[in-house]
Amino acid sequence: MSVTQTEAIDTSLNNLDLLGTDEVLSLLLDSQQAAVVAVKNASSVIENAVSLSKERLANGAGRLIYAGAGASGRLAVQDGAELWPTFGWPHERLMLCMAGGRAALVSSEEGIEDDAAAAIEEVKTAEITKDDVVIAIAASGSSAWTCAWLEQAKTCGALTIGLSNNENTPLLRIAQCPIWLDTGVEVLAGSTRMAAGTAQKIALNAFSTALMIRLNRTYGNLMVDMAAVNRKLDVRRILMLQSVLPQLEDQQAQSALDAAGGWVKLAALIALGDSPEAGVVRLADNEGSLRAAMASVRAS
Repeated sequence: MSVTQTEAIDTSLNNLDLLGTDEVLSLLLDSQQAAVVAVKNASSVIENAVSLSKERLANGAGRLIYAGAGASGRLAVQDGAELWPTFGWPHERLMLCMAGGRAALVSSEEGIEDDAAAAIEEVKTAEITKDDVVIAIAASGSSAWTCAWLEQAKTCGALTIGLSNNENTPLLRIAQCPIWLDTGVEVLAGSTRMAAGTAQKIALNAFSTALMIRLNRTYGNLMVDMAAVNRKLDVRRILMLQSVLPQLEDQQAQSALDAAGGWVKLAALIALGDSPEAGVVRLADNEGSLRAAMASVRAS
């Protein structure tokens, strides 16, 4: 029987349960470090995926869509769910598709990852277009639900990205941007929530953050499109605005933020003299780039 590396058994670890806890932890942590190396080795293909995704999404219409099953699907949903609070990415331009739906996020739903027909119907309902970007994740690279989702989305014209921890898998063959994360054999045989899952999480973090930077959702290393609201983030907004415009006193920064509804990008333009309405138009005219919009204010 042919066995993929994520399912292979490292026979040198047949005594794992007999080892001291310090030895077990050392092995597990070494495997986690190997996950970082696997993503680093895939950086060029991740870069290509970011570049192509930016081209699709920069028009303001396309959606970023995550699809996956089981542990991989939960990681995908987690990454996508953070895009609104961190970058203000609009809810209507995001889809989080998990085999088995919401129930499968908190409990294991057996057999659903084999239901290719359900995935195809879901894609049809979602009305995928050529403006959309679909990133599908499966450690095995062969989950029927995930592969069917990506393949059907591809027939609709979407840009398709696949993440797998096995080489030359169906998922990677379907994807226009195949990303192989070579994490090797798991310490605990077949437990892909470990090294494979860590590599997936790192790759997703890197992909989505780099993409949001390229889509002008940051200024330098500041989250100037940040949407989440709580007391801690109120303080962070003032600090960010003062990092953009160091001359602002606390009260000036707060007044600009109040006028901008807490939106740091718009607050910076208001502090430079724009009305809220003019600032919104200026940002749109500059593809959301605060840096370019500020240059425009200063040049006027």
